[in-house]
Amino acid sequence: MRPAVVSPDESREFSTPERCLILEVWNTPNEDQVSIARARVKPGVRTILHLLEGNDERYLIIEGHGVVEVEDSRTQVGPGTVVIIPRDTPQRIENTGTVDLVFYCINTPPFTTTCYRDLETGQLMPPR
Repeated sequence: MRPAVVSPDESREFSTPERCLILEVWNTPNEDQVSIARARVKPGVRTILHLLEGNDERYLIIEGHGVVEVEDSRTQVGPGTVVIIPRDTPQRIENTGTVDLVFYCINTPPFTTTCYRDLETGQLMPPR
């Protein structure tokens, strides 16, 4: 690893079938340890129940309020909350507030669309 300062390009934010907006902050083929993405969920939206095969995930909530479901547990979240989601664990998040719910997704190993499993429809996430 080499020192670097990276600023995400806001114009690269994209909508996913999961019902959220994603901005890849750090996900490069040269990094085999971690990826970081910013997620945004609009008010009143609940993401699709899904899991990440072989991928541990952490959410760091930075704006808004919501309810996260991890396995059979439902927990309220807000700024500063960290959610630990072990690999292969069903999960989803709902924005229960009036502004966007914004959080960072920190994944080990780095996220790829091939690890994503939609548990509602069985569809795969399209490659980016």
